[in-house]
Amino acid sequence: MLWSSLKSVLQNPDIKIVTHDYKPLYKLLASRGIEAACTVFDTMLAAYLLEPARASYDLLTLCRETEGCHSLLPEDARDEQLLASCCAGSLPLMAKLLSLLRKQGLERLYFTVELPLVAVLARMEMRGVKVEKKVLNRLAGELQEELTSLEREIMALAGENFNVNSPKQLSKILFEKIGLPVVRRIKTGYSTDARALQELAAHHPIAAKLVQYRTVSKLINTYIDGLRPLIKAETGRIHTTFNQTVTATGRLSSSDPNLQNIPTRFAEGRRLREAFTVSDKDNIILSADYSQIELRIMAHLSEDEGLLDSFQRDQDVHTRTASDVFNVSLEEVTPQQRNAAKAVNFGIIYGISDYGLSLDLKISRAEAKKFIDEYFRRYSGVADYIKRCVETARREGYVTTLMSRRRYIPDINHPNHSRRGFAERVARNTPIQGSAADIIKAAMVAIDRELTRQGFAAAMLLQVHDELIFELPSHELTAAARCVQRLMEEAFLLKVPLKVDLKAGPDWYHLCPLEGDI
Repeated sequence: MLWSSLKSVLQNPDIKIVTHDYKPLYKLLASRGIEAACTVFDTMLAAYLLEPARASYDLLTLCRETEGCHSLLPEDARDEQLLASCCAGSLPLMAKLLSLLRKQGLERLYFTVELPLVAVLARMEMRGVKVEKKVLNRLAGELQEELTSLEREIMALAGENFNVNSPKQLSKILFEKIGLPVVRRIKTGYSTDARALQELAAHHPIAAKLVQYRTVSKLINTYIDGLRPLIKAETGRIHTTFNQTVTATGRLSSSDPNLQNIPTRFAEGRRLREAFTVSDKDNIILSADYSQIELRIMAHLSEDEGLLDSFQRDQDVHTRTASDVFNVSLEEVTPQQRNAAKAVNFGIIYGISDYGLSLDLKISRAEAKKFIDEYFRRYSGVADYIKRCVETARREGYVTTLMSRRRYIPDINHPNHSRRGFAERVARNTPIQGSAADIIKAAMVAIDRELTRQGFAAAMLLQVHDELIFELPSHELTAAARCVQRLMEEAFLLKVPLKVDLKAGPDWYHLCPLEGDI
């Protein structure tokens, strides 16, 4: 009776409801076969959009901060009374939040992107993704063999047996027995963390082996051992949670488990994706990945002539940058020069220092500084853009994305050099990273709507920052891929084209590019 009554109310398009954290409610209703057709306002989502760095968005606190709610929330109220009071307080809270959204130019982002995205994410979470435990078991065995082999090599290089997982014993081997230079001191002695080992790799092969050992060990302990118990026995699927109100940039995050951080920088890590597969033998996995979206946004925002020209000509932007910075023709650019240009192109967005670049490229700080200086000389529009971002943050106290999302930067004028420097890096990066987040969210909403409208069986499974993963019947591949690519590339009009790379295959690892006219 209760659910029947609720259904009649929620499926009435003339009804307006106020809720707080709509996604769990959406999933509960969906489990009862109810899809709301009424107008929904999510106060938690609105509060997040207005204050993205806030520590908590609990309803009681938000209501107590709202004028007109105080009399509704007695301090000595019992749980049932508080629940009723919060329900009553939701109306003045909604009015306040809606007014602020309009005042800050966030109403369109809220109603056309963030709010519709709630249902998209809810369906993705309920759907889950098929993960083959037997593949994870096989990979675990192979990686354990590799780990044992690496341990033997490390012992041979050390000249004695020791506990490779003990920082104290490792420190003694590296700095006392082998005599490697101390990179950084810590309270308990000398640092042997990943950054320290990367620096030491230039001095002795044992450091590189230790980095590899830790990488493989983490794959087993964090990823394989972490994923296996989460596979539902009855369906063989894993269900992550996509967090919409966590990051200050507007990016989605994933938890329980985090499926956005499956390693991709090294071969062993990428192989984990082999376990993420289709639920039916006649289905296929489709990957749609924005190509260099952050660099394209930087070209758009900075209006740098060199970057704009490179993307408008559909050149390899890293080769073009290497050509400009090293003053050689495109044909003369070496792989090493392209890799250096790639590190700078992406590093500039995040405020890379000469020290950081020197570590990435294994060159001196002087060489790294010269490279960065030459980059800014050749791409002066980027240098001017970065300066404008910092000046805007100092003047307004915040920066904005292409869709008007704000990020407040309270430390931008802080007297402490370190805190101020971090704030300046946030000011230059947020408009780019946040705009990329806005664009893919808008694309997700459009794709979900269009796939449903056209009657596709294709289902969105995962969002991994700039990449969307789908499962679909093989016979739908051409039409669905064309639809997804078009909507992603049309999600926002930049001064340079948005480009989406499509791949398909039997699982997330064995993907082949879809080329030609799809």
